Amino acid sequence: MSKKPSFIIYFKVAIILAVLYTFLVSIGLMGAGFKVFGKDFARALIETTNNPFVGLFIGIFSTALIQSSSTTTSMVVAFVASGTLTVNNAIPVVMGANIGTAVTCQLVALGHVTRRQEFRRAFAAGTIHDMFNLMTVVIFLPIELMTGFLSKSAHALTGALAGASGMEFKSPLKMITKPVCTAVVDGITALELSKILTGVIVVGLGVGLLIVCLILLTRLLKSLVLSKLERFFERSLGRSGVVAIMIGLVFTMIVQSSSVTTSLMIPMAAAGVMTLEQVFPVALGANLGTTITALLASLVTGRPEALTIALVHVLFNLSGILLFYPLAAMRRLPSGAARWLSRVAIKNRLFAVAFILVIFFVIPGLAILVS
Repeated sequence: MSKKPSFIIYFKVAIILAVLYTFLVSIGLMGAGFKVFGKDFARALIETTNNPFVGLFIGIFSTALIQSSSTTTSMVVAFVASGTLTVNNAIPVVMGANIGTAVTCQLVALGHVTRRQEFRRAFAAGTIHDMFNLMTVVIFLPIELMTGFLSKSAHALTGALAGASGMEFKSPLKMITKPVCTAVVDGITALELSKILTGVIVVGLGVGLLIVCLILLTRLLKSLVLSKLERFFERSLGRSGVVAIMIGLVFTMIVQSSSVTTSLMIPMAAAGVMTLEQVFPVALGANLGTTITALLASLVTGRPEALTIALVHVLFNLSGILLFYPLAAMRRLPSGAARWLSRVAIKNRLFAVAFILVIFFVIPGLAILVS
């Protein structure tokens, strides 16, 4: 009699691992699909940036298209190293990339839209990442434009680190998911459809898989490990925000994707395993962890200007953490905004879709076109 429950547990664990792998593949497919018709456009946008506010919107728009702030910031590092962009022109683009990367969390949260309470928790968990990044930009972009705080600090650090060299780092998760993503994209490309249609199909497949995986993952977590996970996160995250930030930092450095780290928190928040207060520091750590990609890219170029813009990215995220997390009153600003938006979203589900479109695509797109 005791073997049957054990077999069921092992079977569910195997399914969870398979669903989790498919979930990671779906994120890879979405990124690959956007790159089919978005990466070249993002490159052109970044190359033409001049006005700092336009640069901010370019960072948001291009990152939302390709769903990878690491890709955007690495491109920025390359452009700065080649002289295509100055450090000052690149800073708003990097800030915008921080905002744009949060679109993945919002898409993940939409996977719970048919279940009211799950969606409320998921949308709040996804939106807190947006609110923190938006508020950090609102505060530090004007400070940077008026004082050059970030660029001057980064220049000073670059001088101290002159002569450093880097090494290539490959994410283990990307290594195990990339063959599947490549095979799917190659199979769809072999149909010889138009470039845009190919991208739409790949993205649509990724979104579909993502939604299915989230539904399955949430249900399996509830039925199998809800109480165990609650105890684990209480021990590892609930006691110390610093520990939670370090978990987000280290995990993101390993997978080289803040979107993966933050997106994994959404189904747990939806299932009630994690509170918004526990999600927030993990997202902060993920923001800081994603800067490692640009740092490695800058060190490989050997150009001090490239290292400077990569360090600006680090200092920007670190400054945001130091401003918003130590004081409870400051922590309540992004969490309070996220909760308010989630209450509005469950009253009108279309609001969530409109929020994503307006913040990540409509406003940045219109601003770029008008400029």
